[in-house]
Amino acid sequence: MEDKSVLYVAFHYPPILGSSGMLRSLVFTRYLAHQGWDVRVLSVSLTAYEKWSQQQKDLVPSQVKVIRSFARDAAKSFSFRGKYLSWLALPDNWQSWIIGGVVSGLREIRRHKPKVIVSTYPIATAHIIAYILHRLTNVPWVIDLRDPMAQVDYPTNPIKKRIFQWIERVAVKHGRCLVVTTEGTRKLYQARFPQCDDDFFKVISNGYDEEIFRSLAVPPVKISNGGNDDAADPEQPITLLHSGVIYPSERDPTHLFQAIATLKKQQKIDASELRIKLRAAGHCAEFKPLIKQLDIEDIITFSPIVPYKEALEEMFSVDGLLVLQAANCNYQIPAKVYEYLKVQKPILGLMPQEGDTGQLLKGQNYPRVIPLDDTELIAQGLMAFINDIKTQNFNIPAAPAQLSRQYQAAKFCELLKEIT
Repeated sequence: MEDKSVLYVAFHYPPILGSSGMLRSLVFTRYLAHQGWDVRVLSVSLTAYEKWSQQQKDLVPSQVKVIRSFARDAAKSFSFRGKYLSWLALPDNWQSWIIGGVVSGLREIRRHKPKVIVSTYPIATAHIIAYILHRLTNVPWVIDLRDPMAQVDYPTNPIKKRIFQWIERVAVKHGRCLVVTTEGTRKLYQARFPQCDDDFFKVISNGYDEEIFRSLAVPPVKISNGGNDDAADPEQPITLLHSGVIYPSERDPTHLFQAIATLKKQQKIDASELRIKLRAAGHCAEFKPLIKQLDIEDIITFSPIVPYKEALEEMFSVDGLLVLQAANCNYQIPAKVYEYLKVQKPILGLMPQEGDTGQLLKGQNYPRVIPLDDTELIAQGLMAFINDIKTQNFNIPAAPAQLSRQYQAAKFCELLKEIT
């Protein structure tokens, strides 16, 4: 029998709550296990997670072995009166994972002799652990970078930025390949490291999880081809949903809030006609004062984190879905976008049309793509979007199989086969 084994270094892994980052690692490791690989996931102790749920544990197949090592959030566990030494949070708040991760990883490598090590972002510490393990054991290393690390305006901390740049350099020098999620990111790294062969950078996108969607407790979605027969109930407010974290910079909702306030003052909308739900948005302390100041508290509500399946089921229950993305993320596509496409509900995209996300939405026949930083255009687009929903003026195609995580996981599996 062919010996296929992998040590997969991932911070985000079930039963963590509130992170779409765990989905990619979950599906890839699940697919590898189903293909007969010996899969061992090196992750952090549960106390490192801000929130986790026993229900999320059921997502991990029994064939996948999860090894958890000591890690703590520096901002919470190593602070005194709210302050802590800044070097404890380099390259990120989970620096403390490095020692335990390397020790646990070495033990697993010596016992089970994996053919390849995979490390995955967005926690940079995972790459450092994998790099050390690779250097100590010479096991081939694959870097699932996903999105750009060092960027023009990120990280803002110059020391952290230099560490990110160092991680990129050692990944290029010592890794067997570097995997990203979009063509834009691949081109960015090809230009940054022109000495690398073009096929060193691989594009394996995110996607929707077909297996989990089949398990959801939701009725079939009724898709309209236009016309008034399926128009929204005029007695009920139209409900729009943004599911997931709203970052103050990368997904700044200020102009959206201002547009809603403008429309309310103009008496074009009110809470009897429109509700916007922000599920697991985070940063509530920053956003709530602005919402109160703009007098739109009756339209916008913040809802807490729920288990992943419940979050997906909620997408089916609303009238429309929101995506927010600033121009500094043009090379990225949020994982939730693929889930939105699978749900087949109208999508309002607040982002540059030329970015990877804007191009994906327009390519899948979602025409409402509007810049995130233009209040007037957002107000116009929101009213048009509401009218689309009221009149069912849209034609939504089924999400193609190529956008599923299973399809992408198969590509990842073939990549590992080539390396091993």
